[in-house]
Amino acid sequence: MDLVVFEENKALVLQALEQGEFDYIEGASEYVETEFFRFIGAKSFLQQLADTYPTPRKKEEVPTWLYIASNLSMRLHGVDAFHAFPMVVRTGGMINAFASKLGQKALHPDGGEMTLACAGFNRKNQYDRQTPCDQDFLRKLARDTDAQKLIGWFNHDVARAFQRRRVYDRQGIFIGDASYLFVPDNPRYEGSVKLRFDGHHPVSKKEYEELPEARRAGCAWRRCYKLVTLLHTTEAADRFVFVGVRLVSGKDHECPVLYEMVDDFVGAVGQGVMKRLILDRGFLDGTAITRCKEDHGIDVLIPVRRNMDIYTDAMALFGQPDVTWWPAEEPAAPARPLPRPRPSAVERRERRRQQTLQEQPQPPVAPERRLVQREAAAIGGFTSWSACRVPLNVVANREHYADGHVETWLLLDTREITDPRAARGEYHLRTSVEERYRQLKCFSNLAHFTSRTLSLVVNQVVFVLLAYSLLQVFLAKKGKAALNKRSQPHLRGQLLPSDSYIIVCRHNYYGLFDHYEYTALILSFGEAARQKLIDKCRRMHKQLLEELTNPRAP
Repeated sequence: MDLVVFEENKALVLQALEQGEFDYIEGASEYVETEFFRFIGAKSFLQQLADTYPTPRKKEEVPTWLYIASNLSMRLHGVDAFHAFPMVVRTGGMINAFASKLGQKALHPDGGEMTLACAGFNRKNQYDRQTPCDQDFLRKLARDTDAQKLIGWFNHDVARAFQRRRVYDRQGIFIGDASYLFVPDNPRYEGSVKLRFDGHHPVSKKEYEELPEARRAGCAWRRCYKLVTLLHTTEAADRFVFVGVRLVSGKDHECPVLYEMVDDFVGAVGQGVMKRLILDRGFLDGTAITRCKEDHGIDVLIPVRRNMDIYTDAMALFGQPDVTWWPAEEPAAPARPLPRPRPSAVERRERRRQQTLQEQPQPPVAPERRLVQREAAAIGGFTSWSACRVPLNVVANREHYADGHVETWLLLDTREITDPRAARGEYHLRTSVEERYRQLKCFSNLAHFTSRTLSLVVNQVVFVLLAYSLLQVFLAKKGKAALNKRSQPHLRGQLLPSDSYIIVCRHNYYGLFDHYEYTALILSFGEAARQKLIDKCRRMHKQLLEELTNPRAP
């Protein structure tokens, strides 16, 4: 991909403008989306993804990088249907980032509205192009891309691209989890299956028959897929990057699928990148945990089921009086910046509201639900789980309630433990992936499929996760990691125009002027300079009017 570089030099541009010399003048809006595409384009990230993309086309008439960028732009705007691409490309910042390759603004000769004039990448169109590529090209390429090859591309090539950009930190914390994606009850959804659910959990025929009558009434048959993902995060939970994904039938068990993804990830980026793997109890597999520790050097943190022998053995040992219990507290909330001073009327209203809340009687918390104390302890060297060949450390988390009852839950850890409270706090990072699922389902149309073809379903899942991950990396690199925890509507608001300028270009240099500054400068120039500016502006305006000679009817 050719790259034309412009350097900001306002003084040089102003000096030329005073002589009536310039190459280009345009009103421009500053988009965070434009910065995003410049970031992944200038860093060659976009081209690297395009070079490894499993395209089904033998002849590349439209560059693959444009297909990927267009797909990402749609996901950033929360659009899942390809017919909305013309709206996205006109209102988004992708054109601004790649203007030298994609197109420029023009006036439609019929309606007079501002549109785009795009050169395109072949000469097959009879009408002038008003988008860089046709929406049907995007849809057909997504449909023809093999679903399993696309998943392999994300799990291998995208993961390696992240490694080259140093996205993975030294802590190497990864979270594996699975979630159901529900679709309408249409058997044409390729690879989907219909299961009986009690809330959000499937129940077998035997479990359904054992449920009380009231619970049975709440069960329903639902068609679904199962999404299994591998997520990279940090100890501060300020960045969430998906590095592995598999979309399988809802009836497939997620345990072997996830460990295959772990093997693929290590095969793609090498050992030493993934150091910590945090899982839910649904991924208990002694053989796989052994392979993670011995073959890949990955320490696994996972809860214990109560019906396991190691649970019984550990509970007996934790009941001994010589076990040291550490008092555990909830992690402190991160410090928030000082709020902006508020008007005195708002302050008085807030004080009255707080006083009213304090005067209202609060319902007492039931003793069996009021937590009094938390404790944590650890014992190492367990070998009673025959399926796991590596010694395990067990962390006991004990919670005392006001009515006197005590609840205990255990964690297995293949890492040596010095402070059991650290393992307990680390395990709570696992909820980060659940929040990511909620945001992507609610705000990014992760499960709102407009097609029943498996390749298009997988395309939507992969590019939603890729766009989300790239935006997380971009915000972290720009020093805006605090935005990474926000929901997509808030992040999408950051993609809107943030400022407006008159941009003047001269010999690969540019200067940005606000509208009042530019008007004052033009009025202060001498007569000769103003006349030269008028003549050149008229020629460029005529060119703008004649850019589209054979457009489609609006």
